[in-house]
Amino acid sequence: MNLLDAIILGILQGLTEFLPVSSSGHLEIGKALLGLHMGGEESLLFTVVVHFATAAATLVVYRREVGKIISGLFQFKNNEETQFVGLIVLSMIPAGVVGLLFEKQIEALFEGKIAFVGAMLIVTGLLLFVADKSKASKKSITSLNAFLIGIAQAIAILPGISRSGATISTSVILGVDREQAARFSFLMVIPVIFGKILLDAGDMIQEVSAVENPTQVSFPVLLAGFASAFLVGIFACNLMIAMVKRAQLKYFSFYCFVVGFVSIVSYYYY
Repeated sequence: MNLLDAIILGILQGLTEFLPVSSSGHLEIGKALLGLHMGGEESLLFTVVVHFATAAATLVVYRREVGKIISGLFQFKNNEETQFVGLIVLSMIPAGVVGLLFEKQIEALFEGKIAFVGAMLIVTGLLLFVADKSKASKKSITSLNAFLIGIAQAIAILPGISRSGATISTSVILGVDREQAARFSFLMVIPVIFGKILLDAGDMIQEVSAVENPTQVSFPVLLAGFASAFLVGIFACNLMIAMVKRAQLKYFSFYCFVVGFVSIVSYYYY
């Protein structure tokens, strides 16, 4: 992977992390189209870094809300901010369990399995289509809803299942207010990604330092991917918030159907 490859994939991640079309799925498709042959660990390393970039972009877009949450926590009382953090923690449990118990199996799915990615994109499209047909509601997120949304996030570890698409769609189907659904979806991923990076910090440093091996992803390449994903992510996050409010998820479902079908066909016939 060179700098240009990293920038292209970073842009792809920045757009597709927030648009409900599966960033991990598009990254795998992008790697295949660019002719990149990356091992599971190497591919997952780059994926984690660009996901970290879009988590940082989320912090920028929701900086006021994050500041309010932090301020509320330091009041040390059972206020709205403390309750919201409790819901976030509850939503993290399923993804945490899946990540810890099935890490090697998940790594294996990030090795160019384009047909599988295509099938999962079609599943994402179905979720979005159903959610778009759901009636608008002003309900808040409950503890049960937070856990169910967390299960959706855990399933979205699979490449091809959109994390934002799965969590927002699940929220909307459960009757949660659309604006709250988008806010919760984008904020709930931040601790998961930061937690993943902290857990893998040692392995990531070892991977980056192994520059004598040309198959490894070097630090400048990771930095280029991070920068492009971060900048594009800020734009895409604001765009997605506006589109969720206007109930325009069905357009993304059609896109997922087309890309998923093309991915499956191209895998078997080319």
